[in-house]
Amino acid sequence: MKISNVLIVLAVVAVVVIGFYSLSSGSSDEEYKSAIVKERQDKDSFMKNSDESPFGEERNSFTALKYFEPDPNYRITASLEQIDNKKVVVLPTSTGEESRYLEYALAEFELDGIKNKILLLEVMAMGPTRGTLFLAFADATSAGETYGAGRYLELKKSPGAGTMVLDFNKAYNPYCAYTEKYSCPFPPKENILKVAIRAGEKSYH
Repeated sequence: MKISNVLIVLAVVAVVVIGFYSLSSGSSDEEYKSAIVKERQDKDSFMKNSDESPFGEERNSFTALKYFEPDPNYRITASLEQIDNKKVVVLPTSTGEESRYLEYALAEFELDGIKNKILLLEVMAMGPTRGTLFLAFADATSAGETYGAGRYLELKKSPGAGTMVLDFNKAYNPYCAYTEKYSCPFPPKENILKVAIRAGEKSYH
């Protein structure tokens, strides 16, 4: 085969490979967005129909929570900095009480050219959530597009891991965003970010 023909074949193969991966990536993103939408629909159903809904008797008039459109760019892999001498962190709550947590790790990530470092906490209170991770944060959208007292994000422990995925598309409002009868911890000062995180749940009211 002539060199020119070889080059043509290689070029065609390259185009096919690039196209394949582009389609695969796009498909993956669409599947991810669909999964996020499905989770939100399930949550709306819970808020509307469950006896455990924070809306209580008002849930009959509930329609849907408000969200930013799912954006894979807000599914961020952060590097973890372990904390050797862990201390107890006391967070004030919306009802004037206090919640105690144990320092777990610092998570560092970059978004929109801004470097951020947030504190991950471990739940100390007795109950089914004891030992799980807790992330409360506020950002440049707080008290505007999103709930003023901050939002939460559920995380899973990965012992020994040097990174962790922070999926801000799953950021949600504490129940005190809907009614004053709940007691919700405020974010620690380390987690008040200057960057705008336009992902996850918006203000309800």
